[in-house]
Amino acid sequence: MAITDRQTATLALAHALSAAERGLPVFPLSASKLPALRSPHHDEDPPVHCRGACGLPGHGVHDATTDPAAVRALFAAAPRATGYGIACGRPPHRLIGIDLDIDTTHGNDSVAALQHLGLQHLFTIPATVTVLTPSGGRHLWLTGPSGVSVPNSAGRLAPGIDVRGAGGYLVGPGSVTAHGRYRLAPGTAHLAPAPCPRALLRLLTPPPRPHHHPAGRAPTVRQGQGLVQFVRDAHEGQRNTRLFWAACRAYEHGFGDALADALTEAAIRTGLTEQEARAAIASAARLTTPRRNP
Repeated sequence: MAITDRQTATLALAHALSAAERGLPVFPLSASKLPALRSPHHDEDPPVHCRGACGLPGHGVHDATTDPAAVRALFAAAPRATGYGIACGRPPHRLIGIDLDIDTTHGNDSVAALQHLGLQHLFTIPATVTVLTPSGGRHLWLTGPSGVSVPNSAGRLAPGIDVRGAGGYLVGPGSVTAHGRYRLAPGTAHLAPAPCPRALLRLLTPPPRPHHHPAGRAPTVRQGQGLVQFVRDAHEGQRNTRLFWAACRAYEHGFGDALADALTEAAIRTGLTEQEARAAIASAARLTTPRRNP
């Protein structure tokens, strides 16, 4: 499919300008959903970590702007752009994107997982802007309060749920990618991004927790019973994914070792072998535990 023709680029610019008029900072994207402008520092050695302070375009999400003239200039410099990104975490909206992926391979239902979190933590997602992705997923647009920085994350809330916050971006509706077009869900085009429920916001901005605890103050296994139950509830096709996710959360919160046996037992009940369960937990420990210098 030829998606780099003049009409596609013109429509991408038009959609980006429309978003900028509503206070959403935008910048051009390529068909791969990556920034369309090459970094002006790509040939420099050693690498330069610049966020646009040099004044040149080509710094990805840091190029995002609501100024119409600046938006036009960015797209003029990126004639092969087929879409646009919307910077999250920036005023006035301080956009938070909840990315619900569809994973039929592993049987993960991210929509159901979000509903389960809502029931567990007593929140509901209000009517808000919803963007349908070419893969069958959806992006929910929420707004955050001033002074709160929501970090980007992948799968931390639950398998298949990614979060776009400060420093991240969402593909804007009307963008065309190599896999298809992003479009507004029916009935949401007239909506403004809704405020993020406070209970969900607390989940999105967890306080930092230590990986290690002083001697004699190790957490008990009771702190991870929700994670153990999450593993027990896994269906075929979800078992490894759920176990790995739960083990990562346990190690991030500092009680992975204390919960390892209970997670293993729960995984065995779902049909995994002990060897498979222990291997998944060990992988989670390696991924989440900081390396120590010898």
